[in-house]
Amino acid sequence: MHGFANPARFLRIARWLMPLCMGGGAVLALAALGWGLFFGPAERLQGETVRIVYLHVPAAWLGMAGWMGIAAASFTELVWRHPLAGIAARACAVPGAVFTAVCLITGSLWGRPAWGTWWVWDGRLTSMLVLLFLYFGWMALSQASEAADGGQSKAPAIFGLVGAVNIPIIHYSVIWWQSQHQAPSISLGKSAMAGAFLYPLLAATLGFSLLFAGVVLARMRAILAHQQAEARLRRKALSEGF
Repeated sequence: MHGFANPARFLRIARWLMPLCMGGGAVLALAALGWGLFFGPAERLQGETVRIVYLHVPAAWLGMAGWMGIAAASFTELVWRHPLAGIAARACAVPGAVFTAVCLITGSLWGRPAWGTWWVWDGRLTSMLVLLFLYFGWMALSQASEAADGGQSKAPAIFGLVGAVNIPIIHYSVIWWQSQHQAPSISLGKSAMAGAFLYPLLAATLGFSLLFAGVVLARMRAILAHQQAEARLRRKALSEGF
């Protein structure tokens, strides 16, 4: 793991991996969405509204995965002081928040015909909304830390680890509490979904996951470039006696 701690080595890998993830992810996600929206069958009970699943489920997965990325990077930063860990956490925050918001919006669009209402305060929806607020809080704390002490504060990393408690709550909420949200249709080693829905959904999830990875790599490169530019400006200012 520490072999990738060198920013120059990371940038060499990210330079070719980023477009590969983004290009492959875009092709796969668009193909899966196209099939699901225009060619896939309607569901027996939910009818045409089931087509939202090809965006809603990947968005839910990546909203949670984004925070798990923040938590893993935070743990690495606190324990091993990995120089890229804080940058990776910052890179995961915005796309994670975007996918969480997409999950909530598509869930509301799906819930209106299914439940007769745009929103219900059940465990799954409420904990997912809490996740979005956690993203906003983490980004605000990270920006404040960066402005105050150049990103040396450990507060964002600690917040990232504490916030990870919400992830199992999201996952198990439909099992722990009575909920209008349906129970998981896919679990380890088995699925209650027919193949006509399952395989396009898996393809869409993989495609959006690759896009997420590509965006995170792009943001890490941008943050590193910004930090390097600031360091050069500081060195120049010192050399010129300012």
